[in-house]
Amino acid sequence: MKIKIGAGILAFFALAAILGPLLIDADPAATSDAGLQGPSAAHWLGTTQTGQDVLVQLVYGARVSLGVGVLSAVIATVLAVAVGLVGGYFGGAVDEVLSVLTNIFLVLPALPLIIVLAGYLPQRGVASVAVVIAVTGWAWGARVLRAQTLSVRRRDFVEAARAGGEGAFRVVFFEILPVLLPVIATSFLATVVAAILAEAGLSFLGLADLSTVSWGSMLYFAQNGQALLIGAWWWFIPPGLCIALIGTGLALVNFGIDEIANPRLRTIKPARRRPAREGKVKA
Repeated sequence: MKIKIGAGILAFFALAAILGPLLIDADPAATSDAGLQGPSAAHWLGTTQTGQDVLVQLVYGARVSLGVGVLSAVIATVLAVAVGLVGGYFGGAVDEVLSVLTNIFLVLPALPLIIVLAGYLPQRGVASVAVVIAVTGWAWGARVLRAQTLSVRRRDFVEAARAGGEGAFRVVFFEILPVLLPVIATSFLATVVAAILAEAGLSFLGLADLSTVSWGSMLYFAQNGQALLIGAWWWFIPPGLCIALIGTGLALVNFGIDEIANPRLRTIKPARRRPAREGKVKA
């Protein structure tokens, strides 16, 4: 049930990000004289201080925010899988070097490091921000995958593959990797949430590309325009609500995968009582 609800939320936003800009033929940066107007038939979610349509910005911003989140998660997951599986399988000096590298990134404060790296970017486009977020967010996933690999590599099917003469590459990526797919999926979804929040935080601080409309840049301009003080709730609530809903959808899917992968987390349904037989059996 959790997976269905979460997948429904994610599907809605994915369709909005993919098809929304095609259905809404408007420029999100276009200004007009209708500044700070509340929701109406002309502007379903109202307008900003400069007359920009909030709904149009919200739809176009979904593509950027989700794109940064997914791209960051893909890069971070690839790094985590490579470091975690290689270190956990080979052990020895290779594992020690990769563990030291992972620990360095684990102890570094992620948000300040993201802010510093983003501040020195020559170009603050979507790809650049995604790479910065991924570089600072792969370590915890690598740590989890390393621990799981240390456990899986001692199982019988791995030993049988080694005894059959299969190479290390095939054992790692064709024998161990499929077993760890639920863990990788959980790590990927959690990284998507963290990346979307990180992008929103960078944009809110003015460290991302503010010429590109995203949910974070919408919050940045709403804060600069003092939307909260002037009561323009339609300016900042929609992007914040979308970020919260995306996080909720990803969390529900994540919890559902955990329940499937970990039998201890499965909810045991109480057995139904059989209806009592009518009448009594005569002796």
